[in-house]
Amino acid sequence: MNLIITLTHIINIMQETYKKLLTICLLIVTVLTSVRGQKQKPLPSDAITDRMVTYAPSSVKIEGYLGEKMDLVIRKRIMAQDAGHLIEPFRHKEETRLWQSEFWGKWIQSAIAAYRYNHDPELLKIIEGAVAGLLETQMPDGYIGNYSDEAALQHWDIWGRKYTLLGLLAYYDLTSDKDVLRAAARLADHLLTQVGPGKADIVKTGNYRGMPSSSILEPVVYLYRRTGDIKYLEFAKYIAAQWETPDGPKLISKALAGVPVSDRFPHPSSWWSYENGQKAYEMMSCYEGLLELYRVTGEPDYLKAVEAAVKNIISAEINIAGSGSAFECWYSGINHQTEPAYHTMETCVTMTWMKLCFSLLRLTGNPEYADQIELSAYNALMASLRYDGNEIAKYSPLGGVRHAGEEQCGMHINCCNANGPRAFMMLPSFSVTGAAGEIFVNLYGKGSAEIPVGKKNSLTIDQVSDYPASDSINFVISPEKPAEFAVCFRIPSWSRNTIIEVNGARISDIKPGSYSRISRTWNRGDRVLIKMDLSARLLKQNGHQAIIRGPVVLARDSRFGDGFIGESAVISAKEGIVSLETVSNKPDNVWMAFRAGLVLGTDLEGEFRQPRPVSFCDFASAGNTWGEESRYRVWIPQTLNVMNEEYKSY
Repeated sequence: MNLIITLTHIINIMQETYKKLLTICLLIVTVLTSVRGQKQKPLPSDAITDRMVTYAPSSVKIEGYLGEKMDLVIRKRIMAQDAGHLIEPFRHKEETRLWQSEFWGKWIQSAIAAYRYNHDPELLKIIEGAVAGLLETQMPDGYIGNYSDEAALQHWDIWGRKYTLLGLLAYYDLTSDKDVLRAAARLADHLLTQVGPGKADIVKTGNYRGMPSSSILEPVVYLYRRTGDIKYLEFAKYIAAQWETPDGPKLISKALAGVPVSDRFPHPSSWWSYENGQKAYEMMSCYEGLLELYRVTGEPDYLKAVEAAVKNIISAEINIAGSGSAFECWYSGINHQTEPAYHTMETCVTMTWMKLCFSLLRLTGNPEYADQIELSAYNALMASLRYDGNEIAKYSPLGGVRHAGEEQCGMHINCCNANGPRAFMMLPSFSVTGAAGEIFVNLYGKGSAEIPVGKKNSLTIDQVSDYPASDSINFVISPEKPAEFAVCFRIPSWSRNTIIEVNGARISDIKPGSYSRISRTWNRGDRVLIKMDLSARLLKQNGHQAIIRGPVVLARDSRFGDGFIGESAVISAKEGIVSLETVSNKPDNVWMAFRAGLVLGTDLEGEFRQPRPVSFCDFASAGNTWGEESRYRVWIPQTLNVMNEEYKSY
């Protein structure tokens, strides 16, 4: 009897052990399946190779004005953020229409980019805690979000999942943490059980012709690259195909047909609706994803469509300060930029525009996209930041009073405070890019970069300059060992007369809107001097005038106390160039200030006033107290009835 009991006990133990081993084996199979391609086969390579590659952000140090603003954003907007507050909505699956679930993904991307730039261990701890906290909210089916089961796929649900995926994949790229990659794959796999052929149609989910939802295309392609799982590529192709269905936003066909982005669909009866097909931020987010799909498939129409849309945005939408949109929609904004408009220049639009241009720059090497990024960075982006760095504005119009955006979704944050830092953190990667045997200098100003040259050499590039306050940029080029390669300096399209000297010898054939390619054997301590043409250009439109000096837009600001900023005037110029005098006695927190030669104007009653000097500051500084004491204006109404012969030509 005792023997039987003992044998029975042994059999029971063996059965339990077998069950545990079987469970472990099934778990291993599940893991290998969910992250298929990691070990079994090589990961997919891109069909299209970018013209330019980026370097580690930590290899670049941006100083001076831009560097100070970046440091403010890191300290005041990124590191000061309560990550737990952003995670809390994910713990409650009760939402039916709002977008709380986007904030974590936007913020974590900027935090990771900032850490890649400065390698601050305190910031890394914040990031690690934020990722761990979010993953605690993942449901057994893989869902990470805050929408109720009844409201799944509606409004901003998939949009929020997009930002969560982007954030998780950014963390995986930083740490190679496969648990996080598995979590991202589970999140995507859950979506694939809800959306696709025979399930919900992605372009019929949410608002704005399905553009917010289908912008998940970008991280889906990233997930395919990192796992090699073909189902993600097939889902990405499905998304792009659905755009061209009767219910889709026609992002490819209408771009190829040359339909302006502001005229894709009839004006909607309700802004917050499915019918609204002009939503700027979401449209560009879809085009970002289409570029990623182009990189892995090589489908030429994808790139052609994006470039056609971007060409239209540059020619019809991006205003003098490098941003666009009214009420966050395309509206032929260049034609209307002299007029007051509702909710203009959303910072999310500025950020996404810069990111889209940077993707195109890397793909094509076309310096026009770099010019656009510079214009946006020095104007719309810097203008969005309050002088002390505590807040990023939701809108930065060309005149009026700057102010904070509203708190959204019952939280102490809004979309632009979460998203704006991503644009600031993009600048190190944009600053210097490379290709085989070539280095491209895209961003000018005080700073340095240490980058590889070939496999066994490195290069230090030091910039000494306060550009664009002044026109001179001094470079010291120092390879560790003498080497032959090309340094390609971006010549902005507005710099009509640029001077470049290498070790004192003048370089010829410098063309605006191109890269000046200097190929030679470089030695430690070689010097390059670039002098940009910072002539202040007078722009005229719709009976208004504005001044832009180099890449920097100028504006009147009431803090100068030199008259009513809305008065009509004729700004004195010769052959379209305004003579400026530097102002040393500037209001607090103003970066650059100038006095225009002569301004002929009328007062509030329309009475003629004698010519007099008037002060302007850079657009980013204008109104940066966010108070009534610093009202500002870029476009100055032109005097119609001028009695002085000298000004009749205006």
